[in-house]
Amino acid sequence: MQQYLTLSELQRLVKATLDEHFASPLWVSAEIAEIKVNYSGHCYMELVEKGGDNGVPTAQARAVIWRSAYPRIAACFEAETGQRLAAGIRILAKVAVSYHELYGFSLRITEIDAAYTLGDMERQRQETIARLRQDGVWDMNREIPIPLPVQRVAVVSSANAAGYRDFCKELEKSPYRIEHRLFDAFMQGAAAEESIIEALCAAADAGEAFDAAVIIRGGGSASDLNCFNAYRLCSYVAQFPLPVLTGIGHDKDTSVADMVAHTALKTPTAVAVWLVERAAEADAQLATAAQQLHDATVAMIRSHELALQRLQGEAAQSSRGLPARLAARLDQLAAHLPDAAKSFLARQGERLAAAEELVGSRSPQRILRLGFAVVRSEGRAVVSAREVRPGQRLEIEVADGRFTAEVK
Repeated sequence: MQQYLTLSELQRLVKATLDEHFASPLWVSAEIAEIKVNYSGHCYMELVEKGGDNGVPTAQARAVIWRSAYPRIAACFEAETGQRLAAGIRILAKVAVSYHELYGFSLRITEIDAAYTLGDMERQRQETIARLRQDGVWDMNREIPIPLPVQRVAVVSSANAAGYRDFCKELEKSPYRIEHRLFDAFMQGAAAEESIIEALCAAADAGEAFDAAVIIRGGGSASDLNCFNAYRLCSYVAQFPLPVLTGIGHDKDTSVADMVAHTALKTPTAVAVWLVERAAEADAQLATAAQQLHDATVAMIRSHELALQRLQGEAAQSSRGLPARLAARLDQLAAHLPDAAKSFLARQGERLAAAEELVGSRSPQRILRLGFAVVRSEGRAVVSAREVRPGQRLEIEVADGRFTAEVK
């Protein structure tokens, strides 16, 4: 009969082998995929290792921090890194390998090296910066002109966030009307990056309705800042079609999203104040322009008044000598009038005599005296031989009288 092991025997062998080879704790690096602290105070994690550019897990294991150690480990980690243990963080943990016949393989964490996490986060941050520069989008959003003032903004935030409420309150106190529309998103946690990207896409679809986009969140732990260093989200911010203002709520740290945004401010309230100040600047410029227009108009009117007064003075001065000049001119014309009249009448007499001579030369009586005659038939002048017939009586007029004749 073939030899075999029972399942429990196999598991005992696996446990014995693991206990033998991993008797001492080991330092293991991994990413926290899930983390949960249950009612008993124990912290349970799902650790993964991802490979390649697609981020698919290549290894996975359960881990636990017992309640006797968790408060100390969590407090030390937060004190050194400024963030809580959370999903998405890479850690270097000192672990004891254990195997249970019912619960399988697991790791018991006894220490976490916070310095490793800080270094890994900075490495990821620098990688994101390098990729954005390589893509040529690093300065893209900052090069977009922003209007003065910004009157319509798309706000990417959480409706329940205190930072969003602070932002709205600050705008409500302003004497200026700045319209804003919320695009709701998760601003922390594992789903934050994807949620913010979806909100940005929705805002971009209505881009013509807005002058700028605002990304705000109200404080929180530094671990919540991780998504704002992620390459994908930062690439969206850098290439967003509208100027992006950020108020992520960290005084100490500047995220990559802050670096690629058009204008980075520390808090949501600071973003609102910036918008109000920009509106006030536009108002001041309009007031200055209006005053300059008023001054220019007054100066132009005054200039024309002075010019008119000057012309009136010149006209008055000119009019004082006008009667004397007109009288002298009339006297001059009166002296020349008799001679001019005689000359005109002489020329007209000559023209009349010439016309009389011309009319006389063309008189019918003068033509008849030259030997010509006028032939009429029945009162009509005969101008052609074809117009008469034999036996027709004609009346003939000559210079000294008239007589009749009959055509043969």
